[in-house]
Amino acid sequence: MSTETGLLQKWPEGGPKKLWTVSDLGGGYSTPSVAAGKIFGMGKTGKEERIWALTEEDGSPAWSTPIGTAAKVGYDEGGRSTPTFANDKVYAVSMGGDLVCLNAKDGSPVWTKSYTKDFGGKVQSWGFSESVLVDGDAVIGTPGSAAAALVKLKAATGETIWQTAVKDPGGANGYSSPIKATVDGVPMYVTLLGKTGGVIGVHADSGKLLWKYNRVMNGTANIPTVIVKDNLVFCSTGYGDGGSALLKLTKSGDVFAVDELKYYPSKELQNHHGGMVLVGDYVYLGRGHNNGLPTCVEFKTGNIVWKEDEGAGKGNGSGCLTYADGMLYFRYQNGVMALVKASPKGFELEGRFDIPEKSNKPSWPHPVVANGRLYVRDQDKLHCFDVKATK
Repeated sequence: MSTETGLLQKWPEGGPKKLWTVSDLGGGYSTPSVAAGKIFGMGKTGKEERIWALTEEDGSPAWSTPIGTAAKVGYDEGGRSTPTFANDKVYAVSMGGDLVCLNAKDGSPVWTKSYTKDFGGKVQSWGFSESVLVDGDAVIGTPGSAAAALVKLKAATGETIWQTAVKDPGGANGYSSPIKATVDGVPMYVTLLGKTGGVIGVHADSGKLLWKYNRVMNGTANIPTVIVKDNLVFCSTGYGDGGSALLKLTKSGDVFAVDELKYYPSKELQNHHGGMVLVGDYVYLGRGHNNGLPTCVEFKTGNIVWKEDEGAGKGNGSGCLTYADGMLYFRYQNGVMALVKASPKGFELEGRFDIPEKSNKPSWPHPVVANGRLYVRDQDKLHCFDVKATK
């Protein structure tokens, strides 16, 4: 979700104007983040994983810091974690589970914690993929072990504040990222765990497990970040037996009861790994395993409002999306970028283009909209487009 306004509501033929392309960033599926005049990302060169920063204005290199030998995982082109900027620091997770804190100004290391060595986590098929949450002076991450399914660390030092034990965390962490929510006055962190681990809610102050829900889990990979608003939770996963569910949380003593208001089996509604966004009272997502079919769901009821049976702008494969200024930016596995109006009234395509110099790897990183620009990462390249509307 971007807070940008004053953006193009329709793209010209061939897409918005390209401002620049930067190469030699290293391979990987890490979505970049933009803050403090810099663009932060991750890449793999040879056997080494790195976190890098570019100058926002023209993409020129600012710094690049090695964070160790890359773990051997499936799709091992490079990291998946989006670097999180906070407190003049950058936090990111390597494929092998090293949570790294660097100074944002120059990339110098501050501290590192290992999800495997420090918390008993396991590197699963495609490696650690989450983007950590920074909440004030704390960092929240997901080692995924029985003793430390979720951990809260001091942002300044990496010192452990608490760790949450979960009886069945699903054997490993999920590929999802934690979020913070407040339900009935209770602050909590919510995330998907691995395989059969379920969706969990953990008290933000104590780390106590407050609730758990398992039905949308699958035995392969649980990826999309959960959506929470008021006391409602919308969650989805891809693969064979994953599906989608709308849940209602009700405080019961010092824990929460979970009521399933709506459930869809995988053949009806599931999000593979492109994510979901809540705009007003509606959830928008790409529907289907290995598909990104544009779909609108009413958040309060879970009812499907509209759905398309083909990808936007001839996009195919899994589709990820970003919201900005009333529009949805869909990016498809085959390299198609599409602009779709975020409206419950129906599907409206407002432009499309093919990512230039497309690599031969899946086109998976999320599009990023910041300061009137659209950023699209494709392996070792980052493309920057002008999407600011002219008066």
